[in-house]
Amino acid sequence: MKFIVRLHAEITIKSKGVRKRYGKVLVNNLKSILRRNEVDAKVIWCWDRIEVVVANDQQQGAEQISELLQRIPGISWFSRSHELPLPYGNASGDPTDFEPIMAEVLQCWQSSLPNKSFAVRVKRKGTHPFRSIDLERYLGGAILQHCHNSRVNLGRPDVEVRVEIDNDVVRVFGDKQQGLGGFPLPTQETVLSLLSGGFDSSVASFQLIRRGARVHFCFFNLGGAQHETGVRQTAYYLWQQYASSHPLKFISIDFAPVVEEILTKIDNGLMGVVLKRQMLRAAEMVADKLHTAAIVTGEALGQVSSQTLSNLSVIDEATNKLVLRPLITMDKQEIINIAQQIGTADFARSMPEYCGVISNKPTVKAQRDALIEAEAALDASLLEQVVRQSRVEEVSQIGSATEEQIQKVDSVSTVDGSTSEIIDIRSSDEVERRAFIAPGADIQVRHIPFFKLAAAFAELDPSKTYLLYCDKGVMSKLQALYLQEQGYKNVAVFQPESKANKS
Repeated sequence: MKFIVRLHAEITIKSKGVRKRYGKVLVNNLKSILRRNEVDAKVIWCWDRIEVVVANDQQQGAEQISELLQRIPGISWFSRSHELPLPYGNASGDPTDFEPIMAEVLQCWQSSLPNKSFAVRVKRKGTHPFRSIDLERYLGGAILQHCHNSRVNLGRPDVEVRVEIDNDVVRVFGDKQQGLGGFPLPTQETVLSLLSGGFDSSVASFQLIRRGARVHFCFFNLGGAQHETGVRQTAYYLWQQYASSHPLKFISIDFAPVVEEILTKIDNGLMGVVLKRQMLRAAEMVADKLHTAAIVTGEALGQVSSQTLSNLSVIDEATNKLVLRPLITMDKQEIINIAQQIGTADFARSMPEYCGVISNKPTVKAQRDALIEAEAALDASLLEQVVRQSRVEEVSQIGSATEEQIQKVDSVSTVDGSTSEIIDIRSSDEVERRAFIAPGADIQVRHIPFFKLAAAFAELDPSKTYLLYCDKGVMSKLQALYLQEQGYKNVAVFQPESKANKS
């Protein structure tokens, strides 16, 4: 089984040396990620493409590799490639025999093309005794003959059937699947992202990862252990999905003492701006220790009072570091849409809102002199103290640490319908894609997305036991652990027998 991977267009227009360097970095990233996921594959750099050759030819393996390739920065698109040698000559005396190519095309596409419009696109490299259009017409005629109610549409087809003739090799491509684009990690410099676990900061972090920057995460804890647990899971998810080829760090700073000082010493209208300035000062200390080139925030112009141009300007004056705001011109709904696409939306919805300071009449145009005068009352050593006491851990270790915690949660594979119910805690999108089927006719299954579970659980019948279900069993264990910590004893995890056997 072979996949052809194409580099993002911005890489292909760079100088020969830079293109080669970026390509080699992407090859190494592919090798690392495939190895981590126990995929036995060879990754080959071919200048205009990267070939991923996999020993396993099963459909399940192809789906796993497709999921991985979709999440690796630097890939424009990829496709499964079915290859055969260019056949020469047939009984009719034609210099090239198109029939084997036709057979391969039909094998790949025949089940997908009935009742759809299509276009055949042929590209050639080298010298051949036929034109690209000759092969396109031949294959198009064969598809019309063998695929019921199919039709040609060269302008806007439902399906593009792509064939490449590379000298003496024929490649028949499967579905063209989009990659992330951007640049391979870490072809850009390292940055420190201020991660709160909400929509904005997670999307901002993703945008820098996608552009090839190694992103360390800095979390200012304002809401205690529960808040930190949620943000750590967001950081781990971003690393696991999009950046697992390289180690990233998670830095947690207890910012409660700083907030308390602001509440007691700063004028009400300036509190929000001063808090942001203090965060940037602390972030700069962390960034210097980690040798990062910039600080990343999820701020968008005008979204809240501290994010006016005037306030952002004076906030930036608190640090000598470059401050990057990749979401600066985005609407909130645009940000939420991206969070939905990359998979962080559910984490953000489940995250409680923690606001360090709430001003009754926050200023939208803080004056520099007024800020300097107000901040003179603050203890400069307090920032150094909270940064010095910060906790630093490898993001890759968050998963194993969480796994140790959730081992305490009971898992069951059989259900007594008279005393227990199953709660499917997956998001609505996941439920639509793969509906959960109850293991018995007498077993009730209800759907409560995990970000609504904590509030909804108090309304359930306390005499019953509730078994939480999700695809991989991780989120269900986390939610069961959280509910048990809240005092609920009638909760466990449902793990179907097939999954229990695998684990």
